[in-house]
Amino acid sequence: MKKLMLTCATAALISTGAMAQSTVVTTTTGTGRATAVQIEPEYRTKIRTYVTEHKVRPVQQKIVVGQPVPREVELEAVPADWGSSLTKYRYVYSGERVMLVDPSTRTVVQEID
Repeated sequence: MKKLMLTCATAALISTGAMAQSTVVTTTTGTGRATAVQIEPEYRTKIRTYVTEHKVRPVQQKIVVGQPVPREVELEAVPADWGSSLTKYRYVYSGERVMLVDPSTRTVVQEID
């Protein structure tokens, strides 16, 4: 039993180290749907800089993580330089926040503050 617990603990430590090295980690539920996106600080800075430099116009609607974006709100394509793991998403700029959106469901999956 102790050997099993030690093996599990070792595997957890190894997988944690591997996740810390990646730039983007998507957590999924048992259904395979994305529920959270973790973005490293340097990519958060890159995203905020992009939105500022390209003068992306903010939307007026209230946009909330976990809720769908209204159909009348146009979703912007994620640029390739934000990282290949993020290009499957779209984004909305709202209230000085960048919100990542799953385009298939229009659900906000992450706020980039």
